[in-house]
Amino acid sequence: MPRRLLEGAMALAVTPDAANSSGSGAAPGSGPLWWVSDCHGAWYSLAVMLPSLAFVGFLAWQARRSFRRLSYGRSHVVVVAYYALLWAVALLNLLWCFLQAWQCMPDRAFSWNVLSLFTKSGMLFLEVSLIAFLLQGNEASGYESLGRTFVISGAVVSADVLLKTIYVFGFGVPLFIDADQGTGGKWGLWIIHKLVLTGVYGLIVFMHHSRWKDRLPAKPAYYQYVCAMLALNGLSLFGCFLIACGAGFGLWLYNLTTVCYHALYLPLLYVTFLADFFQEEDMLLENVYYSEMKDAGFFDADWD
Repeated sequence: MPRRLLEGAMALAVTPDAANSSGSGAAPGSGPLWWVSDCHGAWYSLAVMLPSLAFVGFLAWQARRSFRRLSYGRSHVVVVAYYALLWAVALLNLLWCFLQAWQCMPDRAFSWNVLSLFTKSGMLFLEVSLIAFLLQGNEASGYESLGRTFVISGAVVSADVLLKTIYVFGFGVPLFIDADQGTGGKWGLWIIHKLVLTGVYGLIVFMHHSRWKDRLPAKPAYYQYVCAMLALNGLSLFGCFLIACGAGFGLWLYNLTTVCYHALYLPLLYVTFLADFFQEEDMLLENVYYSEMKDAGFFDADWD
């Protein structure tokens, strides 16, 4: 068992070329499950596919109740838009997870780059908007404050998309191919990207332990979310730095953080920021139903 776990962990660090050349020597694209094991290997693919599929299934299972809560609860339009955005990003992320083999297929390079650009930009938009929400602190008026963050988040993500588009389609940098191809510009950009996010999350943690603590939302779940994202981005930054220095372990660490991000970030976001909202809407909706039934005389017989 330990040997199998070790093999599964090391499979995360396998480059596409190595994955294609390993195994029984079958040609790429052969076998019933080639799209699972052809690129990074089965362990990597299953690690990103199963959690993302489970989360989309959970959203679909809760969709009817969630739509009812959003409509009857008179939710702010920003909350509705944020929930719709979560759905869109979750579906994009599901496609990204299931189409991992595209990054090892030269004829699918353009499609993979476009899919990766949209998926990562959507997830970054969610991440930046929540950072802006947290930095507003106690001045934020609940979920309605997210409306003021959409413009800022859109500007930040637009600049990020423009830069990545220039790198990928202008200079031909394989930014979304998770293999060490010796392109210093690629890993340099990811180092800057992760460094900015790590610095912002570190700033929020510092504020939590300083005299500015009262400016942040008091909910403990928000602080736990920030700590988790700080650790994830810090490890990813360290992995990118190791890759830039030529250390093979860095690719394993970077791929591990990529798996964690695409598999667990959206569920973490939902549990931290939206689950409580839907619970509050449930209570309000039950009160509305009770009032309507009481006005209609459904409980008059209880007093006879």
